This record gives sequence, structure tokens and C-alpha cells, in this order.
Amino acid sequence: MTPHLIPGRGTTPAGASSEVAASRYVRGMFGRIAPRYDLANHVLSGNFDRGWRTETVHAVRAVSQRPGAVCLDLCCGTGDLLIALQADTPETVIGSDFCRPMLAGAAAKLHAKGLRSPLLEADGLRLPLPDACLDLVTCGFGFRNFANYEAGARELRRVLRPDGLLAILECAEPEGAVLGALYRFYARRVLPLIGGALSGEPDAYAYLPDSVSKFPKPEALSALLRRAGFTDASYRLMTCGVVSLHLARTPA
Repeated sequence: MTPHLIPGRGTTPAGASSEVAASRYVRGMFGRIAPRYDLANHVLSGNFDRGWRTETVHAVRAVSQRPGAVCLDLCCGTGDLLIALQADTPETVIGSDFCRPMLAGAAAKLHAKGLRSPLLEADGLRLPLPDACLDLVTCGFGFRNFANYEAGARELRRVLRPDGLLAILECAEPEGAVLGALYRFYARRVLPLIGGALSGEPDAYAYLPDSVSKFPKPEALSALLRRAGFTDASYRLMTCGVVSLHLARTPA
């Protein structure tokens, strides 16, 4: 079943008639690939994913290291960005994901490293958190999977304190005729074969390039964040434009 995008809303599997059905599909897909998720990420990104997370941690350091800061790594998956954040700050870092097998992987990694980040099983569109309770929200390669981008941005705005920071690390399609063509060939022909072989779930890795191609371009995502009430929304491209890091603040 190939996912498609309902314009203006979010990523939705073909045949899903509601956001609930879309979320159920995405949750199940990530649950199936959780056991081999890390291996597939490292192989498919050429190990660049480690550097992208390091850049994200550096970009949010001014907020994550505020005394008493409370940070949330949303869509934390198996915990790589969560662990990188916790290693960089003495303050509170919470991990959250709506896929239990992914959280189980994060819990195992935290235990192996002797870390104690709280883990929260929750949908990013409806976080069980009070208003204005967080200083920082990071979201690595998860926002693209939201069933409703506008609602997701508003929810993240809701839980952030004044002068809080949102950092979204996401896949992007590089510009340029040659580089764009090379990327599309890799993403649509090579990546599903390798990802499917590593995970045993070829549909999941057909989903990846399809969702990236239909995700808002970086400029459009910055505009969406501003509509949700964020200020100073900006982004930077990394690794020839295959990844974008978006930063946006809440009004002070």
C-alpha cells in the first residue's frame, strides 16, 4: 500500500479515510521495522545520520543547557537523538514516541548506557502535557509522518514556553537537475531494495521516498511554523540538501 499526501494535511496511507487510520498505519509500519531500524538508518544514510544528529545537538545547545531546562525529543524512535541530547546537557531530557516497539529499543539503549531519560508513549498531535511546560522540542525524522502538519505545529507551539525552541530535522529533496536526478534514482530504486532487504519490510522503504517527495519544501515548512505562532523560523540544508534542520522560536 503506497502512502500519499492529502494536500495541506499530512502523510496518509492510500485508502486511509481519517487521521486515526493514518496514524494506525504509520505506527504499525514503524513497529515492524523497529528491530532493524538502526542498522537500516546507518547503512542507507552512509552513516551521515550520526553527523546530522550531532549538528542538531549543537544548534539547540543554548536552550538545552539553560539551568532547569526541560527538553522533549519527540518521535524519538530508538533513542539516538535523545541519547545525544542527554549526553550534552545536565538538564531534563524526555523521550516520546507513539510506537511502543521503538520506545522499547530506546529503553534498552538507555539502560545499556546507564542513562535514565523518562520515556513517554504519546501521539505528537495530542501530547499529554500542560501548556508551556517545555523549553526545547526536537523532532528527528518524525514530523514528516504526522497525519496533520498544521495541527502538529500548533501542538508543539502549545507545549513550549515563551522563548522556547523547536528543532525539526527532516529529509529533503536536493535541488538541481543532476543532483536531484541522482537523489531520486537512489531514493526510488536503490533505497527500497536495501531497506527492504535489511528490514524485511519493503513497503516501509517505499514509503520513505514517497513521503519525502510530498512533504512541504523547506520554505513551505518554515511558513507553516510561522502560521502556527512560531517566530524566527529558519532552516539550513545539510549533505547537499538531502536533510534540512529547521529552527523556530516561540515569542518571548
